[in-house]
Amino acid sequence: MSLDREKVLQLCNEWSKSTLMETLEIEYIDAGEGFLTAKMPVNSRVHQPMGLLHGGATVALAESVGSAASLMFINTEKQEVRGIEISANHLKSKRDGTVFCTAKIIHQGRSIHLWEIKITDENGKLISLCKLTNMILPRRA
Repeated sequence: MSLDREKVLQLCNEWSKSTLMETLEIEYIDAGEGFLTAKMPVNSRVHQPMGLLHGGATVALAESVGSAASLMFINTEKQEVRGIEISANHLKSKRDGTVFCTAKIIHQGRSIHLWEIKITDENGKLISLCKLTNMILPRRA
């Protein structure tokens, strides 16, 4: 597969407009063979009541990046992606700054993609580890 990094990032960031990804200020920043990376600011918009990064915001970030990553492997005119299962282990809390999310392909089948997704802080410390399963479906008219 030949990957045009800039085109992938541009498309992912364009597709995020007027969506949850824009609300969470998720920005796609890197792509390569079998991976996609985005960043998200940690501030009061993504906090839970105790002033920490909300696990739901973390999972939304992970699913957003993993689903967008599957788009790199399909024909978007004929196929579409549906997340069918996600699991998350939250290992470290975060109050402010930025988190980085990288989805790496574990299994790329015709109808199922399995992703390992790591959310880290600015120092590379692991915040959350997620696993996402996407189903690849024929595009409906």
